[in-house]
Amino acid sequence: MAHYLDHASTTPLHPAAAEAMAGATAEAWADPSRLYGEARRARIALDEARAGVAAAVGARAEEIVFTGGGTESCNLAIAAGARAAAAARKPRRIVVSAVEHTAVLEAARALGDFDLVEAPVDATGRVDLDALRVACAGGAGLVSVQTANHEVGTRQPLAEAVAIAREAGAIVHTDACITAGNEPTDVASLGVDLLSASAHKAYGPKGAGLLWVRRGTRVRPVQVGDDRERGRRAGIENLPAIAGYAAALAARSSEWAEEAERLGRLTERLRTELPAAVPDLVVHGHPAERLPGLVAFSVLYVEGEALLLGLDRAGIAVHSGSSCTAATGEPSHVLAAMGALTQGSIRVSLGRGSNEEDVEALLGALPDVVARARATAGPATRGR
Repeated sequence: MAHYLDHASTTPLHPAAAEAMAGATAEAWADPSRLYGEARRARIALDEARAGVAAAVGARAEEIVFTGGGTESCNLAIAAGARAAAAARKPRRIVVSAVEHTAVLEAARALGDFDLVEAPVDATGRVDLDALRVACAGGAGLVSVQTANHEVGTRQPLAEAVAIAREAGAIVHTDACITAGNEPTDVASLGVDLLSASAHKAYGPKGAGLLWVRRGTRVRPVQVGDDRERGRRAGIENLPAIAGYAAALAARSSEWAEEAERLGRLTERLRTELPAAVPDLVVHGHPAERLPGLVAFSVLYVEGEALLLGLDRAGIAVHSGSSCTAATGEPSHVLAAMGALTQGSIRVSLGRGSNEEDVEALLGALPDVVARARATAGPATRGR
């Protein structure tokens, strides 16, 4: 792929992560819960990785629970947070923003014996704080608000949301999969109790993630069978992936500042020039409070899949949040919650290897791709 512009879906493996994974695979292959020599070496490697990951997010090592990825981390946070709230006799109410990732939304919806409130957002995708306050009135057991939105890049007013949740006496979770490892993250300053993160969103490998659990917050495992991860998540740890995750986070810390400035400049160009290049194109998300490397937009009179395939033929990889997934046939719940156009939606997400050539390629190819898609679209699509 000549121009990879889908870093919000997954990122290429950082060279430092690949090197650490190779070392762990060769030298730390044993079960770290055993007592013989090979196992002790694996335990040392696991402890070192845990300490490194903890340092990268401003946490204590004992507060880190390694998981199989961001989805598992969010599922564990919601289920464990709700159980902890119920055990503490907090109200059996869960409040989440309507634009959370489905790993949060579906996990919350699956807890049928809790009252779930999905707080609305404004047209930019930011949670409505007044509505959140109303949702938490009378108390709440668990509140979950993401750090930034994974589809449109809008940053959430997390500090204000946490303050509202605290007033309601709630345990607070944030899904930081799109931000942790891609910008400085300090769990202490965020004020939450639980934070989810994913390795493959931050140039680490697939198969690793973390749940940060503030000391004193009780987590009852969802995945059971042994007492690993201090009894909070059963199953042998994926040590090579965890070692790669720690290495990626360490390497990324020296890249953040330059990368944010560069990606911000590139995405600002896209936000400005895309509407000028393509008629009836609408850019989504907050104009200022947003991630530096993500641009989401919708195009009238064409389906997102047609745009995705047309750009793919031009050697450009993007994500279509459009209209639907093949499995459900449902429009993007994020755009729908924003009251935005869900037809013909595209997410462009830049990363550490993205440059001006990628932006030029997209700006050059998209007008022709849209024109071709509109020319071949059926009357029903053209008439929307």
